[in-house]
Amino acid sequence: MQIDLIKVILPSIIAFLVGMAFTPVLTAFLYKHKMWKKKVKTVALDGGGTPIFNSLHADKEVSTPRMGGIVIWVSAVATILLFWLLGQIFDGTFSKLDFLSRGQTWIPLFVLLFGALVGLVDDLLEIKGTGGNYAGGLSLKKRLLLVTIISFLISLWFYFKLDVHSVSIPFAGVLDTGMWFIPIFIGVTLLIYSGGIIDGIDGLSAGVFGSIFAAYAVIAFFQNQINLAAFCAVIIGSILAFLWFNIPPARFYMTETGSMALTITIAVVAFMTDSLGKGRGIAVLPIIALPLIVTTLSVIIQVISKKFRNGKKVFRIAPLHHHFEAIGWPGYKVAMRYWIVAIVCAVFGVILALIKI
Repeated sequence: MQIDLIKVILPSIIAFLVGMAFTPVLTAFLYKHKMWKKKVKTVALDGGGTPIFNSLHADKEVSTPRMGGIVIWVSAVATILLFWLLGQIFDGTFSKLDFLSRGQTWIPLFVLLFGALVGLVDDLLEIKGTGGNYAGGLSLKKRLLLVTIISFLISLWFYFKLDVHSVSIPFAGVLDTGMWFIPIFIGVTLLIYSGGIIDGIDGLSAGVFGSIFAAYAVIAFFQNQINLAAFCAVIIGSILAFLWFNIPPARFYMTETGSMALTITIAVVAFMTDSLGKGRGIAVLPIIALPLIVTTLSVIIQVISKKFRNGKKVFRIAPLHHHFEAIGWPGYKVAMRYWIVAIVCAVFGVILALIKI
């Protein structure tokens, strides 16, 4: 138990320190090369205008660097490789601390890097103002297509290589889904990815993502998936380093290179703590990731309402966190209250995942 705790906690601390050391270098580069949007968005997801959003964020959109999410995945990958390298060079304790394993961490690490690189391309296109949407970047359809492709490939790996074909159902045990596991996997991944739009206020997304990964780190640990728990803990340490510089006023934004990497990784980790870990990773996902899901639903509700109610809106602006800003809540209050909700959801989800019912 002691070595397992060290194996989880120590890499998280190292990832935080790596992130803290790396961020000033990245920040200097981002500001030197003016890595921010050159124009603000003018078209919302439903095709309407964005006057409220621009009144709240227009100035910072074109003066605050993007791609801050690089801090997260670079710190995480560097830490993972460091412990792997030490484990290869030295026997004994260092080899016991190496948590890069085919059974538990290869898949989430691959997905993290895939999301990070695709998101990085999107961010670079947005900065240059080229691409398929309002201010550059990959269009929403292209991003959804890429997420669908990678989730399809990973689902095939789960189904055919790992023989996973069931998911946990809240309060109903395990459901053998057969081939339906593949579309379920894709659907869950797309849902969680869509919650990445929560990245819209200084400090907001990092606090929420950190709580989600902390929940799954605890779940994986108590399911004896120690390497997966260590992986989640490394992500937490990296997120905390990012958050140190992202609290108001943010030095940079996470943007797609961070949010895509983290959201699709959350989906994969949830499935890995389900049947593979003989747990309830999927059953508790709607609770642990509730802030992401509610954020997505707020946009869907807004679009449907405007389409079928002659332009009438449910929220002053969607996603939901911007609605709270629009009614007068300062950004830091929105972020900190989201953190509170995210922590409560994470704790509740962990309890439901671990209790015997």
